[in-house]
Amino acid sequence: MEREFNVTTPDSTMPCFAAWPDGDGPHPVIVLYMDAPGIREELYNFTRRIASQGYYAILPDLYYRLGTHRFNLANRTEKMTEMIFAAWHSLTNADVVSDTNALLDALGDDEAASDGPMGCVGYCMSGAFITAVAGSFPDRFVANVSLYGVWIVTDKPDSPHLLAPQIEGEMYYAFAEHDRWVPEGLTDDLAATLTKNGVPHKIEIFPGTEHGFAFPEREVFHEPSAEIVWERMFKLYARVLG
Repeated sequence: MEREFNVTTPDSTMPCFAAWPDGDGPHPVIVLYMDAPGIREELYNFTRRIASQGYYAILPDLYYRLGTHRFNLANRTEKMTEMIFAAWHSLTNADVVSDTNALLDALGDDEAASDGPMGCVGYCMSGAFITAVAGSFPDRFVANVSLYGVWIVTDKPDSPHLLAPQIEGEMYYAFAEHDRWVPEGLTDDLAATLTKNGVPHKIEIFPGTEHGFAFPEREVFHEPSAEIVWERMFKLYARVLG
């Protein structure tokens, strides 16, 4: 089953897309946090694939503060890239935590969505966001996945890795071998922080891949690695959420 609906946040109205299995619920919730190019059919299909495993999967439009933005990556230009980066940089970790809080409140009225432990997955810019929500809602986000996430460890006061002492759930981070957006040493720093704070985690680097390798519509798509990540993710969800 599927639906599109709006969530009222402190800033405005956030459009969301949700998919879940037919039959009895409620189902454990998985939030899919988008990558920088934003909402598109590719992400709807990811949401549906997660739902097919028995979960209530939801995709919020994090760019709603800017209006409705849809980027056609098949016709990507330099100007479009500038717009994508501007949209990405308009978001803060605090924004996404606030949006997530509003989303959780809204899902409390949905009989198909469980109000218990849940998971998330974030791509690209949302590697920071899944880490931030894991530390901000530790009793809810217990199975959390990041694919080639960026800005997870920074020198800023709101760096997501600083929330590691508050994270209680499990973290899985998948990185590309070649990724100009991930500074050298980040995975070591992230691993050290998570280990120091007793956060259950796995960090994996996929040989021969580039940033974006999980997206079928990208030239850098690497199907074998992408399928391994799906397998890892679903095994984590099944073990922790059922």
